[in-house]
Amino acid sequence: MKKHRLLYACLGLALSSIQVQGQHKDIITSREYPQGYFRNPLNVAMDASGTFGELRSTHFHAGDDYRTQQRIGLPLHAAAEGYVSRVRVQIGGGGNSVYIDHPNGYTTVYLHMDKFNDALTNIVRAEQHKQQRFDVDIPVDPGVVSLKKGQYIGNAGNTGASGGPHLHFEIRDTKTQRPLNPQLFGLRFNDRFLPTINNIMVYDLNDDLFNEHTPRRAMQVKATRNGLYTLAPNTPIKVNGRFGLGINTIDRHRAGGFRNGVYSVELFIDGKSISTVVFEELDFNTSRGIHSYIDYPYWRKTKAKIQKSFKDPGNPIEIFKILENEGIVSLPDDKIYDAKYVVKDIAGNCSELNFKIQNGAAAQTVHGKRHGVQLFKYNTENTFENENIQINMPKGVLYGDLDFVYSTAPKPAGGYSLIHLVHNNLTPLFTTYNLRIKPTNLPPRLESKALLASVENGSEGGKFEDGWVTVNTRNLGSFYVAVDTVAPTITPRNLSSGKNVSAQTKIDFTVRDNFSGIQSFNGYIDDRWVLMEYDPKNRHLWHTFDSSLTKGQHTFKLIVTDWKDNEQVYEVKFIR
Repeated sequence: MKKHRLLYACLGLALSSIQVQGQHKDIITSREYPQGYFRNPLNVAMDASGTFGELRSTHFHAGDDYRTQQRIGLPLHAAAEGYVSRVRVQIGGGGNSVYIDHPNGYTTVYLHMDKFNDALTNIVRAEQHKQQRFDVDIPVDPGVVSLKKGQYIGNAGNTGASGGPHLHFEIRDTKTQRPLNPQLFGLRFNDRFLPTINNIMVYDLNDDLFNEHTPRRAMQVKATRNGLYTLAPNTPIKVNGRFGLGINTIDRHRAGGFRNGVYSVELFIDGKSISTVVFEELDFNTSRGIHSYIDYPYWRKTKAKIQKSFKDPGNPIEIFKILENEGIVSLPDDKIYDAKYVVKDIAGNCSELNFKIQNGAAAQTVHGKRHGVQLFKYNTENTFENENIQINMPKGVLYGDLDFVYSTAPKPAGGYSLIHLVHNNLTPLFTTYNLRIKPTNLPPRLESKALLASVENGSEGGKFEDGWVTVNTRNLGSFYVAVDTVAPTITPRNLSSGKNVSAQTKIDFTVRDNFSGIQSFNGYIDDRWVLMEYDPKNRHLWHTFDSSLTKGQHTFKLIVTDWKDNEQVYEVKFIR
C-alpha cells in the first residue's frame, strides 16, 4: 500500500490534494487531473441528479447525471477534441450511448441519448440492418468520426434503464476503461451543502461469520453546529471484543435536493486511521461488490444503506485507500477511546461525528447457534447435492464464509418440483453459481419450456438438460421448476387492418410477456426486415417509416418471442 498523509479533521491535510475551482478545501486524490480540458457537454447550467460513487441498488454509480430540465432533446456536445471509438444501442442499460477517445488519454461517455448525429446514425443503422437486430455494440476505427471540442454528437434523452430524462456522463482512463470522478477534472456542480450524517451502526464481530444474525446496534446522532455531530445520547459506545463500525451518510447540492453520494469516508480511533474510503476511481469488474460494502441484510430489510468501515474477506473492491486490520477493531483495555468519522463531498464540504468507545462487560452479546447443513468457505469451491438438487459454487462467488442453510417446502401450484429453500435472499453473491433442480412429473412435451422460478423474483431462466433444470444465477432464495407456455402479447397502439397511415411517421405497439421475458422481436414490411425500436421501461415497440417506402398497400408482420421460444405473430395490411 502506498504511503499517504492522513486527514485528521475537517480542517486538516489530505492524502494528496488538488485545488478545485478556486476553493482551498483539501480532498483526497492519488493523482493530478487536467483542469479546463473538458467542457460541459450540455449548453445549460450543470445541475446534478446523481453523482459518481453514489450507492445504487446493484453497483456504484460510475458517472455524473446531468439534469436536462426534465426534457428530452437537449443538444449534446463533445466534451473535448477526439474521435468516436464506440457507439452502442442497448435494451436497458445505457440505452443509446457514444464513447469519445481524447488525445490526453481519457475517454468520455454519454449515455441515455435520445438520438445520434447524422454520421453516427448512419453507422448505427447500417449495423442494425446488417445484424437484423435493434441492440448493437459497434467499435469505430480512429478517424472515422473525428470531433472538435463542442461539436454536436446528438440529443440527450431517456433511453435504456433511465428513470427520467438526463445525461449520464463518464470520464474513463482510456487504457483501463476505469471510470474516474468527472468533477476532479473541473466539471463541478455548485455545492455549498455539507454532507448529512444520519446515524452509525456498531457490529459485534466476535463470530467469524457476517450475516443477518450478526449483532448490530444503530446509534442515533444529533447535529451540534454546522457540520459537527455527536451521539444522541452522547455517552460512550460499549463494545466487547472484535467490533466494526458503519455509517449512513449522504450529500445534497441544495436544500431538499437529490440524495447524492459523498466523496470520502474516514474513520479514526484515538487519532489512528482505521478506514478510509474514497470515490475517486471505480472498476466495472468489481462494482457489484457494493453489496458487500454496504450492510446488505440490513438494506434488504430496511432500504437504509450503511457503508461498512470494515471489509469482507472476499470483496474485491478497491475503494479502501486505508484499511487497518480489514477495519475490524479490538480495544486493548477498558479506557475510553475517542472515535471520529470525517465525511467529505468532492467540493471539500466536510461533516464530522465525534464519539467515544469503551470496552465493557455490558456489551457482551449472545450469538445464535449455527443451523446450516454445511459451512461454505469463501476462498474455495463449494458443492451441495442430494437426489433433487445440485449446487456448484465456484471460488469467488461468496464475500465471506457462509453457514449454508437448506430445506424444502411443498410444491407450488403450477410447479413441477418442491420449493427448494437455498439459504435465503439476505446473502449477496459476487458472481454466479450453478443451480440444478430435478423436476417431478414434467411431461416430455414441456421439457423445452421448463425453467427455474424464484418465489422472490419470478423467472430465473434456465433450461432442461440431462434430466435436470439448470441455471447460472447470482441469487439465493426459494426456487422451483416451472414452465412457460404462454406467448407474449402484442397490442397495436396506432395500427389496425386496412388503416391509412400516410399521416403517421411510425407505428407503435405495446408488448408484454407473462414470465420468462421478451427475447427477440422482428418486424417485416412486405417480407423485408425493418428496424423495430424498443423501450422495455414502457413495453413500447415501434417502427419509424423509411422515406423509401412506396405509396399503396403493404403487409406488416411482427414476430415477438420470449425466452422459452413462445412466439406471437401480428400481421396486418395497411395503406401508405
